[in-house]
Amino acid sequence: MKIVVVGGSGRIGGELVYNLRQDDYKVLEASPTFGVDTVTGAGLEQALDGATVVVDVTQSPSLDGPDARAFFETSGRNLIAAGLAAGVRHHVVLSIVGTERLQASGYFQAKKIQEDLLQASGLPFTILRSTQFFEFIAGVVQDGADRDVVISPALVQPIAGEEVAESLADIALGPPLGRIVEVAGPERLGLDRLATQVLTAYEDPRRVVADVHARYFGAELDDRSLLPGGDARIAVTRFDDWLRQSLQSPAPAARVANRKG
Repeated sequence: MKIVVVGGSGRIGGELVYNLRQDDYKVLEASPTFGVDTVTGAGLEQALDGATVVVDVTQSPSLDGPDARAFFETSGRNLIAAGLAAGVRHHVVLSIVGTERLQASGYFQAKKIQEDLLQASGLPFTILRSTQFFEFIAGVVQDGADRDVVISPALVQPIAGEEVAESLADIALGPPLGRIVEVAGPERLGLDRLATQVLTAYEDPRRVVADVHARYFGAELDDRSLLPGGDARIAVTRFDDWLRQSLQSPAPAARVANRKG
């Protein structure tokens, strides 16, 4: 079985490739770094030749709405066309919990387009929606304003990126589900509380200001916007444990609780 990980040079893609190769699966990393460009189509036909499974973990170079839409629409169409031509048996896309509730955001509109294209493609598919990665939240807080960090207090159920890669491996190795599934972390926390923990851990003197009108990718949040449904897969790593370990090493060791292998 040949598995193609599109976006294989990124954080989640790289972890997914590593996990699959540890189990002795034949994996091809597909990204511009490896000569495969889903926007121009360069190298795509060759990469998918003989592929059984395609896992799309690509990310738009820009989070700006129009740029993200152009990327995900073009990339999605090219991947689907190449997958149909190659006879791919399972096409997996990584998306975001809350996508359908955050359509005031151009970025989430782009992700919804990506999902819709796959659902209408005729390819056997599974869409995995994940809550926000611990790594993403920590990065946003650290790269924020020079003074106060103004952030929504909306609830989120964040997850370690490594555990998202574990769930993707489970899905890629299983049958196509033909639907959206969700994965999330084990605890619900306010974004403002998470920001405070990050600043404290890094001895950052800035102040966190909770603002219900603070935008998230251009959209206002409420306490349901970023939360998964009741049937989501639940990972095991808690944010404070991940944060403590991330200060000591670049990669937490936890694994998703319900990995099937």
